Amino acid sequence: MSRIDELKELKDQSVDYMCDEIKHIIGTFDKRDPGSDGERAAQKYMEEVLKPLSDETTFEDFKLNPGSFFGWIPITMSFLMASLVVYFFAPLVALVLLIIAIIPMISQFVLYKKLMDPLFKEKTSCNVTAVKKPTGEVKRRIFLNGHADATWEWTINYHFGGKAFSGHFLCSIVGVFFYFAIVIAALVMNGVGFNIASDVTLWLGVASLAFLPFWIGMFFFSNSKVVVDGANDNLTGCYLPISILKGLKDLGIELENTEVGVIISGSEEAGLRGAKAWAEAHKGEYQDVPTFIVSYDTIHELECLNINDKDLNGLVTVDKDVCELLMEASDNTGAGATYATVTVGATDPAAFVQGGFKSACITALNHSLQPYYHTRKDTVDLLDKECLGVVYDMTVEALKLFDSGKYDGVNINVVKAKGIRKEYKNKKKA
Repeated sequence: MSRIDELKELKDQSVDYMCDEIKHIIGTFDKRDPGSDGERAAQKYMEEVLKPLSDETTFEDFKLNPGSFFGWIPITMSFLMASLVVYFFAPLVALVLLIIAIIPMISQFVLYKKLMDPLFKEKTSCNVTAVKKPTGEVKRRIFLNGHADATWEWTINYHFGGKAFSGHFLCSIVGVFFYFAIVIAALVMNGVGFNIASDVTLWLGVASLAFLPFWIGMFFFSNSKVVVDGANDNLTGCYLPISILKGLKDLGIELENTEVGVIISGSEEAGLRGAKAWAEAHKGEYQDVPTFIVSYDTIHELECLNINDKDLNGLVTVDKDVCELLMEASDNTGAGATYATVTVGATDPAAFVQGGFKSACITALNHSLQPYYHTRKDTVDLLDKECLGVVYDMTVEALKLFDSGKYDGVNINVVKAKGIRKEYKNKKKA
């Protein structure tokens, strides 16, 4: 039996440790919005926690413009409403304004790019990396990752609930596509000149006004004055990795050929900026042996335990090898994880994979938004010890499988990213 199995005996102790530390972070430090003093202080503290558990730690600063991530909303909505006014007499100008409105939305929200960043105040965030070296030659390497920052409150979800939030957001986006279609129709029917809308184009324009309340409501999407505690999202994702290194230290377990590390990333809630900065800072590194990055985000709802094989609004397919490792660990422990897609939003592996690293994420989050998600209700009292324990066991099993050398034959430099779900279903049927 691998000594790594001994970590499972520490499950209850480790879960209590996670909850105590999360309570300490929230009770001790200021709010941890991206690029804030609270975020930095929490990460400095976690680095101090990691130092005696590892052989080396690094604290890396990076610049970001956190306001840009939600800052696209007032820009997009302002140009969108201006376009709607102009539509009734100058559809070509309306189209130009509409395109200007859509660009920030696509850049900042859909693709998580930095096009609009220069328009917003620059701040400094940070990443913490800790590495526990093996006793012998490094033949494989695994990083466990969580993000330390917390988000600004989502106003509608807090006041009216997830269904209202999702319905409002969906209507706003559908309205953009509907309006785009009628602007094109007006240009086709009336030409590109200055023409007063009439008949069909007039009534289509009037119909577009139905979406105006939703577009106005988008100005109140996020409340920058309220930063949530982020106990589940995502201090759970920070302390699951830390608890593994602590367990190895407490039990005196030394791995012979597996290097184990922890990455505590910053400013994930501002568009994966910490993971992007880490991938850029370490570009070309860790190419000597198979290196996996396993991320954790919002470990709270066991019935929604997922391994996300598609990320970033479903546009990024993450690494197949890491997914297979995590699914095998889930099957072996009976955790019951399923493959899922991050259909709206993103997690850090999207940035790691785009940066050339092999990565995937574990989440335990109901995508039918719950009252705690991105609201002030995400407190210590809501931590789920059972869920944390299941994912802890799953992580121990994944570490044991990885340490066995089973994944040593994977292509080091190429992210494998296709057919994960289909192959798994076929394997289960067989």
